[in-house]
Amino acid sequence: MDMVEAYKPAITMIFLQFVYAALNLFGKVVFLQGMSPRVLVVYKHAIATLTMASLSFLSTRGNSAKPTLGLKGFAWTFLASLIGITLYQNAYFEGLNLASPTAASAIPNIIPAITFLFSAILRLEKVDIRSLRSIAKIGGTILCISGAICMALLKGPKLLNSELVLSRSEGGNWVLGCLLLTGACCLWPLWLIIQVPVSVNCPDHLYSTAWMCFFGTIECAVFALVVEKDAAVWKLKSYLEMGFCLLGGTVVALSLFLQTWCISKRGPLFTAMFNPLCTVIVVISAAIFLHEETYLGSLLGALVVIIGLYIVLWAKAEEAEEIRKPKDESRIVQVIVDHSLRKAELEEPLLS
Repeated sequence: MDMVEAYKPAITMIFLQFVYAALNLFGKVVFLQGMSPRVLVVYKHAIATLTMASLSFLSTRGNSAKPTLGLKGFAWTFLASLIGITLYQNAYFEGLNLASPTAASAIPNIIPAITFLFSAILRLEKVDIRSLRSIAKIGGTILCISGAICMALLKGPKLLNSELVLSRSEGGNWVLGCLLLTGACCLWPLWLIIQVPVSVNCPDHLYSTAWMCFFGTIECAVFALVVEKDAAVWKLKSYLEMGFCLLGGTVVALSLFLQTWCISKRGPLFTAMFNPLCTVIVVISAAIFLHEETYLGSLLGALVVIIGLYIVLWAKAEEAEEIRKPKDESRIVQVIVDHSLRKAELEEPLLS
């Protein structure tokens, strides 16, 4: 039983990577059928809002103290929905539409490196060029960004699927798609930073997330109404489109809960280590099921991104270990001192 409990976080993260890979593949299919990425984002987060609101209601039912946002919490939650849902989701799915599932799963691996870059600029992360860990983080960041650029600009010889059933976008669309995906990856670290004041003003994560999804749905709907002039794009034309909207909305709620649980068990570094698995799953599945063209430049770029990611994660793990080590040593010293004191007390005679 203990072994099963120990492997639960790993099994959960592997399951989530398969879910994310399925979303990338099905997303490309529905876009090829003509569905608008902007409409998808609206429907997806409308379903996520209903899911999170239901979970929040069930979790607070019977409690006398109901959670509230307050004015500051409202402002921070609205800003988080604008950056993490409206801008990020629209840029990500438009990039997926223009590029490919492989790019959409590989480029987000630069998020840890971009987060380090922003943290260093904001002085939230210490950088010492004389330290091997700092050099590793800087080098890993450069590798991640370079790999993303290689995926966008390099092709090289074609490795798989010369004759296509579903061909990927070519030329300028491919480059624009990769740039949108990279831009989305730059937005996500900002969303992570904003979660700090959101949590301070509203400790109930289910409640704040339900409001965030609601604000995001309204914002995305306004954006879609402005951009999409044809009312016919709002009509779901197949069961696949309806199923994908339902799956996407459910995954938003499911992944939030499962990732939060895994982080509480093993920490954020553990969850980030599984991100490249999604890239591998998508590359294999897209080549088999979508007959996606596979170029040497794209594969090399994805490999460089993954190598850079693991270099950054290694440096962060070493840094966390160094921070934890003095605490462990001080705890051991305290235990030894307490044991010595107790031993001395026991050796003293009861009557002096």
